[in-house]
Amino acid sequence: MHLHPPVSKTPYLGVHETGSSSEAFTYNKRVSRIATIQEHRMILNAVKKGVSEERLARALNVDIASIRKKRNLLVGICPEAAELLKDRHVPIHVFTELRFMKPVRQVEAAMAMVTMNRFSVSYARSLVASTPDDQLVAGKPRRMVGLTEDQVATMQRESENVDRQLRAVEQTYSSDQFDLMLAAGYVNRLLGNVRIVRYLAQHHADILTEFQKLSDLQKAT
Repeated sequence: MHLHPPVSKTPYLGVHETGSSSEAFTYNKRVSRIATIQEHRMILNAVKKGVSEERLARALNVDIASIRKKRNLLVGICPEAAELLKDRHVPIHVFTELRFMKPVRQVEAAMAMVTMNRFSVSYARSLVASTPDDQLVAGKPRRMVGLTEDQVATMQRESENVDRQLRAVEQTYSSDQFDLMLAAGYVNRLLGNVRIVRYLAQHHADILTEFQKLSDLQKAT
């Protein structure tokens, strides 16, 4: 009977360790599609399970420095900002930019990135550049090369305007959604009445078409 070496699985990274003398790891390629913070947490879990950084680096086909950057991804990042970005594909260097900000500003920046659906390093740098000095971490001045003080001041004012607009949208979003839900429900009741549908089809076909679009949109969501 042929005996196979025991196999232990570390599911956190899709890494499989064999008990043979040539212990090897195989990397599940699906990991490359997971969110950045989720990958960070998987690496932490793998390390806690006893997988060395060297073996992780070989499994992911990267150098040890990259593993350490991913392991320390959330050092200096406040939990609230991390929570906002946990399901997003965010370049590692974005977190480097976030560390220049104090926690409250980190949260504001993360909210802006999610709202705008922009997670590029250049966008993160622009957010840092538009951050007032009193919201930056002491001893970590950060300004984009080539910007004058007037340009920085303009960016700060624009950033403050965007923040105010975001807060206004947040305050009205719930009530607008509720109004839309009520309107859609009323339209569906109208479309459920054969006589009303017949009348609209004969005299107001354009309105009937729009009502049907609204009904279809609600069903799709």
